[in-house]
Amino acid sequence: MLTYIVGPFLALLPRRWRKSLPGGASVDWRRATVLSGFGEATVAVIALMYWYSYYMALLVDRGLDSALAGKMGARVTEQEIGFTALVIWATQPLTWVIAFAAIEGAVRLVGAAFTETNLGTSPLFLFGKIFARLSGQSEPSAARAAGYAQGNLASYVEAIREKAVLRRLVHVPDELFFRADGTEEFLEIRASRQKEDWTPPRTVRYQDTFYRLEGSSSGMLARPFRYTLRKLTAGVMGRTVLTYSPEEEPVLAKK
Repeated sequence: MLTYIVGPFLALLPRRWRKSLPGGASVDWRRATVLSGFGEATVAVIALMYWYSYYMALLVDRGLDSALAGKMGARVTEQEIGFTALVIWATQPLTWVIAFAAIEGAVRLVGAAFTETNLGTSPLFLFGKIFARLSGQSEPSAARAAGYAQGNLASYVEAIREKAVLRRLVHVPDELFFRADGTEEFLEIRASRQKEDWTPPRTVRYQDTFYRLEGSSSGMLARPFRYTLRKLTAGVMGRTVLTYSPEEEPVLAKK
């Protein structure tokens, strides 16, 4: 219920702010962002239609009054007055702002629905970036955090296409493979879905054992995400520790 009532409004916030919200883990951000993007685009389109109707009628009426008063010359036609009014309307800052909101809402909707990219609104995102820089809490860009160099558009597009393909895969339980290498013990988790925030060298707690996330790689198509974890001799729970507790019981692999 929280996802459908409050979620669409909270989805307007940047991802960093959403993570700090109490109870944010109980919100399905993908569905909330889809609804939020749809609502933003719909409201913007309605506002654009109203703004067009109001401003065009105002300009055309003024133009016709000026033409009848003889201020525009005898050869001015209604079509010319209408075209001029359209150009003036299209160059108004408010027109651009509303049109941007409509496009942004559509992008947020499509991104959340097909690539699970749950974007907030640009104004709040920019405000958050500026505030983070002024307060000395700036973080790496989203592209660098995801492992892509800034400006590498081809890699980013390829990543989006890959996510769209992976969404068509059947969800299956994770597969666990325990192995030993000398005195070291490792756990390899093979998953059909990417695990959020699983970036080396995060600490992961599984049952009563702590592991260090050593790296991630690509595997077989059924479970394309592989995470290699090294067992730690001891560990302490903290805010940065990830807890691995899958909803479905994992299956054990022999190799």
